[in-house]
Amino acid sequence: MPHIALPEGLPGIVGLLNYRPTTAKPLNDLAEVLLRGDNTLSRGERELIAAHVSKLNQCHFCYTSHATFAALQVDGGWDTVDSVAADPGAAPISPKLRALLAIAGKVQQGGLTVGEADVAAARAEGATDEEIHDTVLIAAAFCMYNRYVDGLATWAPADREDYADAGRMIVELGYTATTPPG
Repeated sequence: MPHIALPEGLPGIVGLLNYRPTTAKPLNDLAEVLLRGDNTLSRGERELIAAHVSKLNQCHFCYTSHATFAALQVDGGWDTVDSVAADPGAAPISPKLRALLAIAGKVQQGGLTVGEADVAAARAEGATDEEIHDTVLIAAAFCMYNRYVDGLATWAPADREDYADAGRMIVELGYTATTPPG
């Protein structure tokens, strides 16, 4: 049961965004820029980073949502997403994405855990400074989103199939299309 009175039937961050529309817009705008804006990392790769951090933070709603969004946009779909969740080091992803996921995992532990060796490893696999920057920002933002969702004890559907419709909507229309009026 949520810690505050949220709109009925709206899971995770969706209920929170509807509860407080004035904060919904900047949160959705940030997600739109980070996960869907122009970038050399694909939308699916960025969603995988968001899902990876959410998994590490044990945020079921955010992990399942962003894993769904990633599965709809990466080669291999759910097989790739499940492989990353099980073991990013053995997943069928590019060495560059593997190095970026390692950085994201360090950010999840604490920003100061990211070291020169982590950045050098990503650069050695072809990551640009912008890709490294955006990976760190996605990871940091998802630590915030995860804590927002779980800190207010929002509810989340248990099965990933329950996220499919929202996944198709986000992939097609984006995050700002889901901002409530206000």
